[in-house]
Amino acid sequence: MADHARRGVRIALVVSRYNEFVTDPLRDAALETLVEAGVPRENVRVHAVPGAYEIPQAAAAVASAGGVDALVCIGCVIRGATPHFEYISSAVAHGVTTASIRTGVPMAFGVLTTNSVEEALERSAPGPANKGREAALAALEMAALFRSL
Repeated sequence: MADHARRGVRIALVVSRYNEFVTDPLRDAALETLVEAGVPRENVRVHAVPGAYEIPQAAAAVASAGGVDALVCIGCVIRGATPHFEYISSAVAHGVTTASIRTGVPMAFGVLTTNSVEEALERSAPGPANKGREAALAALEMAALFRSL
């Protein structure tokens, strides 16, 4: 997508507040990446949700309301001592996929599912390997694809 075309792209971020020490840097990297790619900041809306489990519900609502070309879903689920990790991770991944297919709006998956806090910090650290950045780039690519259809 050419830079001039990106000026018209509208992106929404749905960001979990749980594990903010990880999700804030992911959100910031996604925003920075979108703006650097030519998307005006006013074309990016950020919606906060309590936790990762709420991401699919909010993403579906935002997409259904219209006015966005793609979404970036950002969260972090860190493995603990109980099976809760598996339930939440699976529900969020399936929910985002289902929401995207049902609404017809691309949704990039920037939800970290890590074995440890250290892994989460590595994947949310500033730089080219930040997963928020990667999700933003995926959203832009999918928005371009869907616009070309």
